[in-house]
Amino acid sequence: MKIIVNGEPIETETPTLEALLVKLGKGDAKVATSLNETFVPNTRRAEQCLKDGDRVEIVAPRQGG
Repeated sequence: MKIIVNGEPIETETPTLEALLVKLGKGDAKVATSLNETFVPNTRRAEQCLKDGDRVEIVAPRQGG
């Protein structure tokens, strides 16, 4: 399926948001996620299924100013 991650199209077969984070190397990272512009808490990522055309945003905190 084709989805958009942080504005970039990717092809993936990962079934859930949690699996996508693992595939992208962010499985243990402290990040915020949204799916189709709706916040998804980390406790719900494993049950959040992905489908063709979904838009995922992954945001990591940054230090500095």
